[in-house]
Amino acid sequence: MVLAEYGVLVVGAGSIGRRHLRNLRALGVQRLAACDPAEDRLAPVVEELGIQGYADYEEALAQLRPEIVFVCTPPVLHLPQTLAAVRANAHVFVEKPLAHALDDVDALVAEAAARERIVQVGYNLRFHPGLRRVKELLDQGTIGRVLWAQLEVGQYLPDWRPWQDYRQSYTARRALGGGIVLDASHELDYLVWLLGVPSAVLCLSGRVSSLEVDVEDCATVLLRFPSGAQADVHLDFVQRAYSRSCKLAGEEGTLLWDYTGQQVRLYRAERAAWEVEEHPCELNQMYLAEVEAFFDSVARGAPPSVGLADGRLALRLVLAAHEAAAEGRSVQFG
Repeated sequence: MVLAEYGVLVVGAGSIGRRHLRNLRALGVQRLAACDPAEDRLAPVVEELGIQGYADYEEALAQLRPEIVFVCTPPVLHLPQTLAAVRANAHVFVEKPLAHALDDVDALVAEAAARERIVQVGYNLRFHPGLRRVKELLDQGTIGRVLWAQLEVGQYLPDWRPWQDYRQSYTARRALGGGIVLDASHELDYLVWLLGVPSAVLCLSGRVSSLEVDVEDCATVLLRFPSGAQADVHLDFVQRAYSRSCKLAGEEGTLLWDYTGQQVRLYRAERAAWEVEEHPCELNQMYLAEVEAFFDSVARGAPPSVGLADGRLALRLVLAAHEAAAEGRSVQFG
């Protein structure tokens, strides 16, 4: 796979856009350009990487005619910009979430299929070696039938992007597709990757902190699966110490993934003992891995690791959680 052959446009020069631009250059992409209407975001990456910069997305698509587009803008822009790129015959890597609403998702799926364009959604946790090891152990039946799962992620929003006023971030603003359930949909995505599609969703969410946001900053999503298994997923951007973990209890044992500790711990009931595996992962390693997997899919014309069906499913779960929280009831899912 020769990445230098591709013309790549990255739309959105914020935090994740800059990361992808640097990684694309490190991976060997030479025909690289960035697009962002904000000069204070665009100018630094243009100067740092010596690339072409565009303020207007339609102009960038028309002039550059890229084979690949990376969509790294706020969630409310993901779907229209991805659709525009596909209609310009580009393959697309779109950051999570796929969108903030289901409107036109089916149109994107149909357009991508008709034009035979690859669209991958940026759920990078699927590329963490520790979580991939958990998936492997589950698929091997190591802990038997899963009965219960507990997932957590939390970090204080002002610490996410310390160079930015958190009040201006899309995470803090409903109009841009913010809120912890949508922004932390990584957990919902990898839960269904591990356990399958749930049958019912409950959610308690709200603004519990004094942060200046107009979205929910804390949520607990409860899910039931057709197998009878249950899961509770806690999401927040209020706790001061970063926390991310996953616990899966099965009939034959228990699995624990500790993101910050970089470990997978396995309890085998038959041995009444814990086994500990170290799975170190530098943050950028996941981002590099997902991009390499995307380019491999493009080169082979093969389905991506995390495709439109996965992105739509995660979005449906987010919307079901919002509905359940707003109406105070269980939402049937499937």
